[in-house]
Amino acid sequence: MEKSSTRMARGTREVPLNSSPAVAANAEGEEIEVLESTDVLPVSPEDQWKSLFDKYDPDNSGFISTERFRDLLATHGSELDPHKLEVLLALADGNADGKICYQDFVNLMSNKRSNSFRRAILQGSRQIKGCSLRDEVGLGLSQQLVRHIAYETLPREVDRKWYFDSYTYCPPPWLILAITIAEVAVFMYYGFQMDRFVLQVSSPLFLKSPLPYHPQLRAQAWRYLSYIFMHTGIEHLSLNMAMQLLVGVPLEMVHGALRIGLVYVCGVLAGSLTVSVTDMMAPVVGSSGGVYALVSAHLANVVMMPCIPHHHSQVFSFPSKNWSGMKCQFKLFRMAMALVCMSVEFGRAVWLRFYPPAFPPCPNPSFVAHLGGVVVGLTLGVVVLQNYEQRLQEQSLFWIFFCVYTLFVLCAVFWNIFAYSLLDVRLPPPP
Repeated sequence: MEKSSTRMARGTREVPLNSSPAVAANAEGEEIEVLESTDVLPVSPEDQWKSLFDKYDPDNSGFISTERFRDLLATHGSELDPHKLEVLLALADGNADGKICYQDFVNLMSNKRSNSFRRAILQGSRQIKGCSLRDEVGLGLSQQLVRHIAYETLPREVDRKWYFDSYTYCPPPWLILAITIAEVAVFMYYGFQMDRFVLQVSSPLFLKSPLPYHPQLRAQAWRYLSYIFMHTGIEHLSLNMAMQLLVGVPLEMVHGALRIGLVYVCGVLAGSLTVSVTDMMAPVVGSSGGVYALVSAHLANVVMMPCIPHHHSQVFSFPSKNWSGMKCQFKLFRMAMALVCMSVEFGRAVWLRFYPPAFPPCPNPSFVAHLGGVVVGLTLGVVVLQNYEQRLQEQSLFWIFFCVYTLFVLCAVFWNIFAYSLLDVRLPPPP
């Protein structure tokens, strides 16, 4: 709100325009004193903190000194979550300029942490000295689950506390669960229809479905995405489900359905397009492209450590403090299970691709979609998952990888339109 409106708040009084500087200073001091003794605040949280900030910023410059900022927190900090108060105090201690920007303050209060705010935290003169989130007692089952997810997926204590205070289970992690349920339903439907649940790909009805990608039917654009709902057998579905639920659900709880959906869909599309370019005669089935994008992005985020040097440019070092920072008793087990599932599933896919097909000359489904998902995860996925509290549009590396990915998609589309005829590829007959 504007400065004129804040001067009409309760406990303040208007200063005449022709008053002397001494009178104005005295009146301003009385305003601050009255404010500090006032317990009733405006109903809207944003208006409440804007009003408080304006009282400490009489010149309406958008900045207040760190000393005044600490006074504000000392007076009204009891209204904040204790973890959020710790972060604000760290911001005050770590700001080398001696002043706090209002926009950073608003971003913090609305759970939108800016790049400058995060740098101020990471480069602060002290670390957060409060007790570890792991040491807190008296938590309910839902709070213990959120704490467990925080330690599974977030490397920094300040991020874990921030996530712990902000997460509300609304909305729940619905995306990965919905995709998994749909995959199981489709598998069961075709399993009963073909009367086969193991190596369904050997059934003559398998590729007649409108879902799998087939090179002869590549003009049907939906197949580049819908192939994820078909699996070669229960062994294929089980491995993908294990990785999808083991890694995807915790990631969605932290990063949200939008970011996880972006990585997943980009991995799925990259998988089918990669097959259409490198393994031109093979069909594609299974959700491995999206699953491998999520798992490889998470593993890379755990292994690589983001470091903020003096020039504020982000680099990665190895070995990782992210790995040691993510202190969870099930971390090693979960990562080991993910790696085992990835290795077994990829080995199964390679074996199946070169196994004599049941209906030559059409080969068995390709394994190259796995590699397309891994590339997406190690590039676009790492940037998306690296800092969950930052907006993607504020990260230049995200736009670089996104533009490269878009260029790849466009090139692959033109390849599918022109290359098959120019190279005179002899495709298998349609199913």
